[in-house]
Amino acid sequence: MTVTIYHNPKCSKSRQTLELLRARGIEPVVIEYLKQPPDKAALKKILRLLRMKPRELLRRKEAAYKQERLDREGLSDEALLDAMLKHPVLMERPIVLAQGKAAIGRPPEQVLEILKT
Repeated sequence: MTVTIYHNPKCSKSRQTLELLRARGIEPVVIEYLKQPPDKAALKKILRLLRMKPRELLRRKEAAYKQERLDREGLSDEALLDAMLKHPVLMERPIVLAQGKAAIGRPPEQVLEILKT
């Protein structure tokens, strides 16, 4: 089973989720998404697997959220996707992909659901 984590090493929840996976004998593919952000197709796939709309994946307390004025009603999903691609820090984290499923590690234990076979 291939497990991928979109990881930010500065984030405590991301570090805890990575530790949780490793403690269960899983060595995931680690993507530091601030250095290697997903492209638009990958981001759309992640959202589809999470069953979320782009606005639901946004971190509203980030400076880029205010800078890009993402609180405006009526912004299209495409505009929100473009903002996340321009400012990957806007993406909620960590995101774990496994077995055609995805979960956000908040709390870290939430990712265990997608690891069940």
